[in-house]
Amino acid sequence: MRLTTRTNLAMRTLMFCAVNPGRIVRKHEAAESCGASENHLAQVIHLLARKGYLKTQRGRSGGLMLGRPPEAIRVGDVFRSFESVLPFTECTEEKQATCPLAGACRLKCLLSEALEAFYARLDRVTLADLVAGNDELHQLLKVA
Repeated sequence: MRLTTRTNLAMRTLMFCAVNPGRIVRKHEAAESCGASENHLAQVIHLLARKGYLKTQRGRSGGLMLGRPPEAIRVGDVFRSFESVLPFTECTEEKQATCPLAGACRLKCLLSEALEAFYARLDRVTLADLVAGNDELHQLLKVA
């Protein structure tokens, strides 16, 4: 399994904002810190804001900040927001399934259970858990 770049950038952006609490950070600061282009990051920020994870402010003094406390942002929810739009396998898409084994294959059920376990584990972790006491992360992401 490999995460999409968008999910990876979403988590980096949220951690960046969490390390810089009470401050409106600029998109270019987040992009530089996250190792992403501003254009690519803009798409991620848009979805994070639509889901309420970020607040954005337009204009000269604009930027972004967390839309809710880091303790209220579950990693599993963020992953679902970005990853659930893509099926894990093509056989989980009933309309798109082309596998000749789809009707008898037990692997589909196994993969579904494994994916549920993956998300259940991520649901136990909040953004606060990822950044609290993580001095190395703070050094990397803190805006001077």
